[in-house]
Formats: sequence, C-alpha cells, structure tokens
Amino acid sequence: MLTIITAARLVTPVEWIEAPVVVIEDGHIASLASRNATEIPEGRRLDFQDLILAPGFIDIHIHGGAGRDAMEADESSLAQIECQLAKHGVTAYLPTTVTASQDKILKALEGLGKLIAMANRNPGRAVPLGIHLEGPFISHEKRGVHPPANLLAPSPQALDRFWQASAGNIRMMTIAPELPGAVETIRYARELGVHSSLGHSNATYQEAQSGISAGADHATHTFNAMRPLDHRDPGILGAVLENDELTADIIADGIHVHPSVLKLFLRAKGADRAILITDAISATDMPDGIYSLGGLEVRVSNGRCEYQGKLAGSVLTLDRAIRNVMAFAGWQLQQAIKLATLNPARRLGISDQRGLLAPGRRADLVVLTPEGQVAHTIIGGEIPN
Repeated sequence: MLTIITAARLVTPVEWIEAPVVVIEDGHIASLASRNATEIPEGRRLDFQDLILAPGFIDIHIHGGAGRDAMEADESSLAQIECQLAKHGVTAYLPTTVTASQDKILKALEGLGKLIAMANRNPGRAVPLGIHLEGPFISHEKRGVHPPANLLAPSPQALDRFWQASAGNIRMMTIAPELPGAVETIRYARELGVHSSLGHSNATYQEAQSGISAGADHATHTFNAMRPLDHRDPGILGAVLENDELTADIIADGIHVHPSVLKLFLRAKGADRAILITDAISATDMPDGIYSLGGLEVRVSNGRCEYQGKLAGSVLTLDRAIRNVMAFAGWQLQQAIKLATLNPARRLGISDQRGLLAPGRRADLVVLTPEGQVAHTIIGGEIPN
C-alpha cells in the first residue's frame, strides 16, 4: 500500500517545497512534489498541517542514551538507545566506542558488528550505519577522559584486528595524526573504506597536514581535545578550519564550545562542511546522577557530564543542537538542518540513500514545528509507536 504524507512545507534540505506531497512505497520515496503540481493518489494518508518535513537526522558520534551505553553492545542496550534517538528525529547513527582494554574494545566491536548486520529488522528504531572507533589511537596530552593505560600506538595491524572483530563495520576512526604509525594507519583505513577523523590530538599544523595528505577527511568534536589555536602556531585547529575539503563536527550544546566560537566555526567551515554531533552518553534523557561511559563513572548535573573534573561527553540531542545553531548563530532552520542530514550523509558516502529527500531515497523523515521541535519521526515510511 502507498503511504501519502502531506504537510505545510518540506525542506530537502537544499530547497523548500510548499504544500508537499510525499508518496512512499516499500520504505522509499516514490515521488515528491508540490500539491499544486501533482494529483494525490489513493493510499494511507498522513497529514501534518502547519508542520515541516525534513530528512531524518544522522548522528555520527554518539555513545549512548536512555541509561544505556553503546559499549554494552547487546540487543537490549541498542534497542533502548535507538528508540530514544528516534524520539529526537535521529533515523541513523554511528554507535561510538571509547578507549578501553583491547579485549573490551574487541568484544564491543564484535557485538556491534553482529547487531548492525540485523539492524534493518528493527522497525521504528534509528538504524546503526556502522561504528565510530574513538580511541585508542589518540594523544596522551589530549586524551580527555580516555584511560591513559589503554591508549594504543596506531598501526595497520592494530586497526586490522579491530576491523576483523567488527566484521568490517567500522565506518569512522578518530586518530591523532602526530602519533608514530598514524600516517600509515590512515592510509590503511582509506583502503578499508574507513573515514579517518583527526581528533584527541596535540598535532602541529604540519603534522595535521600530513594526516590529511594520507587520507584523513574529517575532524572530531572540533576545539575539544585539540591543541589550542595560536596566531603563530596554528596547530591542528588551523589545518582543520582552513581546509575546504575537510569536514568537521562540533558539539553545539553551549558547554563544550562557547556560542561565539560556534559562530566562528560555522563561518570557517560553511554550510557544506560543518556537521553537528551530540557525543551523547547514557545519561541523555535521564535525570541527573552517575552514569557509565564505556565503564567510566560520569557525574551528570545541570547538563554537564564530568569525570574527575573533565567533560565526558554530553546529554545533547541532535534536534536541540539544530535549535542551538539557530539561536547561537542566527541560522535559519533550513541551513541548520543540513548540518545534521545531508552533510553527514555525504561524509559517509550515503547521500544517494539518506540525508536528502528525493525519489529513490529511504523514507526516513522528521516532522518539525517551525521552531525545530520534533513532532514525529518516520523511519522507513512508518511512525514508531
């Protein structure tokens, strides 16, 4: 049966369409046009008067939510995380690991790899697209809360062990390019189709450039856990902000990065190269208290997540990040939505499937108020219960 969705407006997100009619068949968009330019076919009708349709959001860096941690890597934990994500408009994501013992990382990667293989069997839940390996190939000086004893020198051999454990499901890897072996590991990651993201790094400008030349194409939570920008020593931040080919993500919660710095970041990377992430942990959508981040006990109070006095992830949601971009930087809804839809889809090489509303793409949509509040999420043409 066809499903026909109508609303006040639709953002693709590269253009607005007034009074849209979206026809869905077999979980994909069959056609999309303005009501004035098409006849509405017979089928199940979903009418969202006064609301806006947009692509489902994609979070490429998230550790957990709803009291569960991605490193648990079991069906129960991912089910709760994915249902929580769907409530906030997220239809696809990269479950993200943290630095731990090699045995623990390998076990988590194995569990996540198996669950990803079965992901499309779970209607009404955000879909894991692959794994983001955050650590252990990171700098001691900029490790944040990652346990120092478990940091590992990068090498193609070490990456291959993780890759094999995940059954080839690692899609992104955060790495400090200044570490011995990092350049070779970035090159090998590129052969595997893994996106190398510069982060948790004390790299100089030249060391960062070497990582980019080797194949790194992204940057992890820009400004956080990075060598500070200096006018005579631009460091990794100078390389990230100036490079027009490199995409970069940011935690727009007003805690990790000051709103004025967020505005500068958006001016530097622009509407095509900036990506919003949450770096959310298990405490997201939960009351204040003590929560796990890959086994670390993180104290959460008034929106701050801390471990031994250091920031340890966030309780940000991606819909809130979009609204914060609108509030902090004065961006319009259409511009802000692109940072959580088309841009991450392009970075992952899946914009022919997700991140853009067009015929042939998956019917993953979010229904928004004009202010950017989530009213409904549609995954594969269905609204979760």
